[in-house]
Amino acid sequence: MDAILFWILAAGAVTASVLVIGQRNPMYSVLLLIASFGALSGLYILLGSPFVAVIQIIIYAGAIMVLFLFVVMLLNVPTEEMPTGREARMLGGAGPRRFGAVLSAFFAALLFWALRALSAQPMPDSDTPATTVRAIGERLFRDYSFAFEATSILILVAMVGAVILARKEQQ
Repeated sequence: MDAILFWILAAGAVTASVLVIGQRNPMYSVLLLIASFGALSGLYILLGSPFVAVIQIIIYAGAIMVLFLFVVMLLNVPTEEMPTGREARMLGGAGPRRFGAVLSAFFAALLFWALRALSAQPMPDSDTPATTVRAIGERLFRDYSFAFEATSILILVAMVGAVILARKEQQ
């Protein structure tokens, strides 16, 4: 049963992620990204990490995606239209698509190689993997507190920058 659920969630995550890139409407891209995050949280539950699954939903699908949604609505991004005529010739036709296809094939091969070499090992400098909430919290706020705070400041600066870039100048 777990194997079937894994394949359903994995197919849902991959499909939603591919559709995020292929959408012309940015609102649909944001909603599909939320669906991808939901499928990823289901995969975390199957891996036996319910804390990470809940954090995935609360932080990414909740806070970050709401921020993306507000930025998209604030900027009032129009839907993307395919270039035609002279614009299509200037962009090189299907050149960017070919480059993207080659790049994605390279990343797929790299991912396959990395998964083949993967072995279940405990976290560095630890005898046991950090799977409990207490172990994750201690490691996060003891060993990685600077990175945690730096990330929160980076997100704050990005949000302020988006608001400054989006505001209209008064005449």
